Amino acid sequence: MKFKFWGTRGSIPVPGEHTVKYGGNTTCIEIITNSDDIIILDAGTGIHALAQDLLPQMPLKAHILITHTHWDHIQGLPFFTPIYIPGNEFLIYGGEDVVTGMGIERALQVQLQQAFFPIAENNLKAKVSYNNVEINSPFVIADATVTPIILNHPVINFGYRVDCDGKSLFFTGDYEHQLNIYDPEDFEYAEFQQILDANFEALIKAIQGVDALIMDSSFTAEEYKSKQGWGHNSYDTAIEIAKKAGVKRLFLTHHEPTRTDADLDQIYKELLKNYPNLDFALHIAQEKVEITL
Repeated sequence: MKFKFWGTRGSIPVPGEHTVKYGGNTTCIEIITNSDDIIILDAGTGIHALAQDLLPQMPLKAHILITHTHWDHIQGLPFFTPIYIPGNEFLIYGGEDVVTGMGIERALQVQLQQAFFPIAENNLKAKVSYNNVEINSPFVIADATVTPIILNHPVINFGYRVDCDGKSLFFTGDYEHQLNIYDPEDFEYAEFQQILDANFEALIKAIQGVDALIMDSSFTAEEYKSKQGWGHNSYDTAIEIAKKAGVKRLFLTHHEPTRTDADLDQIYKELLKNYPNLDFALHIAQEKVEITL
């Protein structure tokens, strides 16, 4: 199993001369199994470049796993060229929206409205099907087993564990380690903390020992102090989680849009200095970089 980053940025695409090394496109990761099955994690603007790479391989069949439907994780879907070409097949997976009751089909239906996009859904010539995933209910994609778990974010967000070819990968989507909303002296504090502790242990169990953990890491510890509740982790939190789970490699992603390549280089240098004896390899996710597990 191997995977490749096609988008590593959070919130908004920021391509330009200062984001060449780490990339300026929003979240998209391609997984290719040893049997050449294609699994795509999220459909941010990075999926457009992935599409150009896939066109010579048509006819295509690919599975697109959506962690959640914030724009930076779905905004590339209408620009995914193979979806307009007959003979291709795409299976899109994601969670049900608790407010509208709609399934993951809304990711395309909302964007392909006349008010927002010039091409209607009936112009999709590829075969497209939608599949709602259930919490902690594994499903099979060819030789891969995918396990979705719910993670803390301001909207329903699934992290996905992919086990295939004797290797394992976990992608958090957007995730913030949840803090107790009550003060320690509040009556509700202890009960709520028990819930948080149980959720955290479930996460650690889900990612225990994975060959690659790809985790939302948007802020420094200092920045996070003023951004609690925004739905994203600090680098330090991601590292502590990776240590606790005994992962083999940690990839920090969802780079804050104002970060330049020089900024990320400096952050990486400081992290290696602050954590000199890690039991796993630490990486800053880079667009177009492919990793074989």
